[in-house]
Amino acid sequence: MAAPSPTGPGGEKVLLLSASAWGLLTVLTPLLTHITSAHLVFMTSSRFLMGLLQGVYFPSLASLLSQRVRESERAFTYSTVGTGSQFGTLLIGGAGSLLLEWYGWESVFYFSGLLTLLWVYCTCKYLLSEKELTIPMNYLTRGLSIPKQTKVPWKQLFRKAPIWAVIIAQLSTASTFFTLLSWLPTFFKETFPESKGWVFNVVPWLVAIPTSLFSGFLSDHLISQGYRTITIRKFMQVIGSGVSSIFALCLGQTSSFCKAIVFASASVGLQTFNHSGISVNVQDLAPSCAGLLFGVANTGGALLGVICVYLAGYLIETTGSWICVFNLVAAVNSIGLCTFLLFGEAQRVDTHSVCFNRIKDAETKYIMGLDETHGRKECWSSFFLLRAVAGGLQSHPAQRFQ
Repeated sequence: MAAPSPTGPGGEKVLLLSASAWGLLTVLTPLLTHITSAHLVFMTSSRFLMGLLQGVYFPSLASLLSQRVRESERAFTYSTVGTGSQFGTLLIGGAGSLLLEWYGWESVFYFSGLLTLLWVYCTCKYLLSEKELTIPMNYLTRGLSIPKQTKVPWKQLFRKAPIWAVIIAQLSTASTFFTLLSWLPTFFKETFPESKGWVFNVVPWLVAIPTSLFSGFLSDHLISQGYRTITIRKFMQVIGSGVSSIFALCLGQTSSFCKAIVFASASVGLQTFNHSGISVNVQDLAPSCAGLLFGVANTGGALLGVICVYLAGYLIETTGSWICVFNLVAAVNSIGLCTFLLFGEAQRVDTHSVCFNRIKDAETKYIMGLDETHGRKECWSSFFLLRAVAGGLQSHPAQRFQ
């Protein structure tokens, strides 16, 4: 996924530009489908563009957090913003279903697209100053070229074992998340055909909200009590990857619908502990280029997720057993967890980066003086709302119509 350059426009500007573009594209989608006759081509192209535009969210957020949030506050901040995915899935999922029934599929696009544009307007008007919204002309005129002296030292970074540990762990957790997201509804429909769909489509994501918030609070609290940062990151990852996999394995063994809901909710909910583990560990290791590294890991996770989703379907077709799917989830999670436990660290490895001093100065100015134009709580609340809209855009069935 794309990420803001360490020397280019900041994460706020990248998010505003991408949100404006994807919000406008969402609003225009129903209109353009009535104008053009090539519906399939247009929809495929628009979904591809949506993926590109929304792909900058987490890398940009990682860049912002690494520069503007203290180490002892990162986990709770990231976990809070991350819950926007689950909140948006529930909110827009519920409202979108009503709109779909009352006014047709077009209304879902208008609703979610206008919400995004409203977020952009409110953020520009009330949270960011004119200086923060201005993109210097030299960033626009030089295009995609990056001066040689400001390029990210990829060779030095990828020689560090902790970098590879966090990337492999991110690949594992992202791919297993996509696998569960794709196959859990089918599992419940086939295993418990008499069950109500809203139960297994809502309850696990509802449980994920408080567990994510709790994981962030617990992580930051333990660090503030003097525990080593890497110890807490690994502890959170053991819960996020290890304990959640145990519940996934239990899910494949049960024949009770109630127990299945409990196991699925526990597995999905505990996965949010990753927000306080590897997700913030990228910022611990390389704050000067956290967005770029997170973008690399997130892209790899999405690609591996496609493979795991396909492999899970192949296993179901050939074996006829769901146990194989949950064994696959547990195995992939175990690989990432073991790698992170063996090689994970929380000490900076980017201190030789040419961006290091500038980023360090930015951190000091922000932490000491902070932003006089608005508070941090308002900013992170704003990014939570953006994630909620984006999460709803990605998850609602009307967005996948053909």
